[in-house]
Amino acid sequence: MSFHDVVFPSRLAFGATGGPERRVEIVRLASGLEQRNARWSRSRRRYTISTGIKSFADLHNLLEFFEERGGPLNAFRFLDPVDHSSVPPGEAIAPTDRAIGAGDGETVEFRLSLGEGRLVTKPIEGTVRVAVDGVELPGAEYAVDPLTGVVTLQTAPAAEAMVTAGFEFHVPVRFDNAHLALTQTAFAAGEIPDIQLVEVFE
Repeated sequence: MSFHDVVFPSRLAFGATGGPERRVEIVRLASGLEQRNARWSRSRRRYTISTGIKSFADLHNLLEFFEERGGPLNAFRFLDPVDHSSVPPGEAIAPTDRAIGAGDGETVEFRLSLGEGRLVTKPIEGTVRVAVDGVELPGAEYAVDPLTGVVTLQTAPAAEAMVTAGFEFHVPVRFDNAHLALTQTAFAAGEIPDIQLVEVFE
């Protein structure tokens, strides 16, 4: 699967519902006890967009976006309104928000992460701030790949020096619909019920 570096239109995403999904296998024993096994090492996000009544122009833009992605074929960026930053909504990003690695005197590449195995692969350009041992680095001293979330420092941090970062990010998703059905509800308006998006693991 390939990735198209475009963002799902915010105008069409307004009112989306969704969040993390965990795959857990639960076996109920005859004694009433349970055995639980995590099938996934981390959660996967799912979103449902109910367009409501939209103008034909808005629905045309949605259909074009769907066609340009090849339906479920190619992934794209989606802004989760609640979970899109290294800090909770309303708080300011700081370069010490999240630990992304420790220096060893040689390594210069570190991956953006929210912890617990959740890598951030689609940071929003211009939002990433990086610090080493609590001291923020000037932007000229590191580079961020917006398609992988890899931060490359010009100078390898000293052994055990903590590398941290603050950032905003998009969730890589694809359509989980193979078909979009438009219903005309007025002379120049209509709706497409329940557009499904699912996070793509990278």
